Amino acid sequence: MRRLRELREQRGISQLRLAMDLSLNQNSISRYETGEREADYKTLIALADYFHVSVDYLLERTDEPRRLE
Repeated sequence: MRRLRELREQRGISQLRLAMDLSLNQNSISRYETGEREADYKTLIALADYFHVSVDYLLERTDEPRRLE
C-alpha cells in the first residue's frame, strides 16, 4: 500500500509508532507498505480510522482521501 507509507511519512510517524498505536507488528507495517503482504479487513479499517481516510483511498480506488459520510 503505497498510500500507507505516504500517509505515515506525511505525518512523521515511524513504522514502529504506527504498529504500537494499532497493536500490530512493525514487520507487518513494513510488509503492507512494500506490498509483500495484504492487510485484512479489520486492519484496513483500523488504518483508515487512524489516518481519517477511507479504505478506498488506502487501496488507491479513489484519490479523494475523505470518507463520504
